[in-house]
Amino acid sequence: MIYTITFNPAIDYIARTETLMLGKTNRTTEEYIHPGGKGINVSIVLKRLGVESVALGFIGGTLGGLLAEMLGQTGITTDFIQTDGNIRINVKLKCDTETEINGRGVAVNEAALCKLKEKLQTLKEGDWLVLAGSIPQGMPDTIYADIMRELSPRNVNVVVDATGKLLKNSLPQKPFLVKPNVQELGEIFGVEIKTEEEIVQYAEELQKLGAENVIVSMGGKGALMVTQDGQVLRRLPPKGKVVNSVGAGDSLIAGFIAEYIRTHSYAQAFTSGIATGSATAFSSWLAEKELVIQLRNQFI
Repeated sequence: MIYTITFNPAIDYIARTETLMLGKTNRTTEEYIHPGGKGINVSIVLKRLGVESVALGFIGGTLGGLLAEMLGQTGITTDFIQTDGNIRINVKLKCDTETEINGRGVAVNEAALCKLKEKLQTLKEGDWLVLAGSIPQGMPDTIYADIMRELSPRNVNVVVDATGKLLKNSLPQKPFLVKPNVQELGEIFGVEIKTEEEIVQYAEELQKLGAENVIVSMGGKGALMVTQDGQVLRRLPPKGKVVNSVGAGDSLIAGFIAEYIRTHSYAQAFTSGIATGSATAFSSWLAEKELVIQLRNQFI
């Protein structure tokens, strides 16, 4: 089974405007409300690809109830832990550029964290765990590493999609896959990465620190993967018009896991991940299976 954890879930309010003028009243041309949070996005896309998962995390308040209801309508299995206070609202403003205002989220106390760790004791060898996104205020940046350390004897495949110390602290626990973008990769090592050769170099440095496989996303230039068995894979994105960047990286992870479970091929999983991430980028929200298949066929 695949499990995703979203420590900081949200309601995403997405609004499109003709222009965005600071200090003035702006009128929307379109607006949407969606479940938000990186792990939740992974679960939604997996479901659309026909792969089941369990979405774990912390919810609270009226907004948390709304999130659970919205996810229930998608058919996703959830096992959330209730906390005090409302979950956050993330505002995504789209006009000629994209602007995001992300809420802080609720605090998670020690009792709620213990409940999560109890749930994780059901994971067994061969299961997958996706640790994705930011963590709530007051939580230590070792939390991903702490969870992985406790699960280490169970041989669970862990995917980490995080930034900064949250990612770096997890590396000694040997995650199966990490997925920084180019800027995030450079920030870990305090450098500005300018070439593909440097991307490969620093992806290999992540492997030396413990990551088994590394995917580096490069936006409109596609992505690059350095695998555990020494392969360096490179993919340009398929052809299409980019209309949305929210959730594209999460979709890449979902597409990768779904295909890797089926084929155990890094190359095929990487290609499916690129197609799935691109399907989200070419859509108003998250990828649908039909478009993923169409884009996947461009690589054949």
